Amino acid sequence: QVQLVESGGGLVQAGGSLRLSCKASGFTSSISVMGWYRLAPGKQRELVADISDGGITNYVDSVKGRFTISRDNAVNSAYLQMNSLKPDDTAVYYCNAHSTRFGIDFWGQGTQVTVSS
Repeated sequence: QVQLVESGGGLVQAGGSLRLSCKASGFTSSISVMGWYRLAPGKQRELVADISDGGITNYVDSVKGRFTISRDNAVNSAYLQMNSLKPDDTAVYYCNAHSTRFGIDFWGQGTQVTVSS
């Protein structure tokens, strides 16, 4: 089992920045990809960004150039630096850890990000 705890959400004005953190514990050696998803009211959950254990990153088009995902394997953590935030970025952000070896996904509890116009 892997437990994920997110932090760093909050309320920010448009154009501002936030940094989300995700700390993994438990069977962390099984984790291959870590990512951030978001769920906004009336919308489907979408992948925002992910990063492989080798550092390969992937972003949804709407956040490219504004968000940066990073990972520190030494402390089993992933981060999402969000700059130039827009009201459309308002959502609950969930940390995800994927184990390719076991074909399992683990999820955090979510952290609210609200961007005011």
